[in-house]
Amino acid sequence: MSKTKATLLVALLWIAALVLAGWTLSQLPVNEILNNLKRLHAHDYFILFSANLIIIFIFNFRWLVLSRAIQAPVKFFQLLFIRQAGQTISFITPGPQFGGEPLQIFWLWRNSQLPLHKALLSLGLDRFYELWVNFSVLALGVLLLLGSSANTTANWNTILIALIAVLALLTVFAALVFKQPLWIVHRFNKVTHSWQAHRYLRHIKTQWNLLGEELRTCLQYQRKRLLYAALLSALGWIGLIAELQLILWLTDTPLPLTGFLLLFVALRLALLLPLPGGIGTMEAAVFWTFHYLALPMESALATIALMRVRDLAVLVFGFGCLGFIKKRTATNDKELTLGTSAEK
Repeated sequence: MSKTKATLLVALLWIAALVLAGWTLSQLPVNEILNNLKRLHAHDYFILFSANLIIIFIFNFRWLVLSRAIQAPVKFFQLLFIRQAGQTISFITPGPQFGGEPLQIFWLWRNSQLPLHKALLSLGLDRFYELWVNFSVLALGVLLLLGSSANTTANWNTILIALIAVLALLTVFAALVFKQPLWIVHRFNKVTHSWQAHRYLRHIKTQWNLLGEELRTCLQYQRKRLLYAALLSALGWIGLIAELQLILWLTDTPLPLTGFLLLFVALRLALLLPLPGGIGTMEAAVFWTFHYLALPMESALATIALMRVRDLAVLVFGFGCLGFIKKRTATNDKELTLGTSAEK
């Protein structure tokens, strides 16, 4: 895809997201939403934000464990700033699951002084865990809905097949990497052979060979840490489920188990759609679920409002991390320039 077409696609997705968000907001009684938020006390917001911060820390700790597994000397808060800054970029770009990864690799390389192959492997392992566990939890949720009394218009069979297909591809890829980690490196070198003569790309073969060796060593000697990272992933998802239950509790919206499961799955599927921050899709998921459960729309409004307040808080924190990292990068660049000038 050419750069012009990619830019046009991004612009169209943003326009679609903003139109959907504008239509959604036009249908919402803003005053009632504000009144719902005012009913909550300061300690309610403190509990919600604290719960979200704990979840962020758990997933960041998983990344730290994976970094330690490949002997990448990065500190916890260095990763935290990089993680949140990158996720902020992902949140505001089409497809809230991806977008900030190239910058995260750059920051690991430039600010944390990691070799490029370690930066790629550290982030790659963390994203693989993220994707595999995400789709596993979603598939389990859909499977439970199929066996429940939820008689919705959604075609859960088709959704389950799609999720299982994605999981199968991820699992085959993981098995291939585990059994033959250097095979992928060799295939990549073969595909990119014609590009590697370029002055900026001629070291890619070396980096990928180093990455393959590092991955093979990690899989052979760091299995306990890899298992620990999987347990942290599961713990993080338990936290996400508990956070949703906390939001429903704060908005005085008790749901039966099937209703809660339906809402959770609908929200996670909404975030897979290529719209910035799930704008409009998350709101639609909540309205659809509450309508199906014959719950009052006032409860849906309160739930949406609290979710978006949480997202706004995380976004503000992420922009703070982004500003800190940009300043840190500028300082490092300045020191590097001064050091180079002094050597000359």
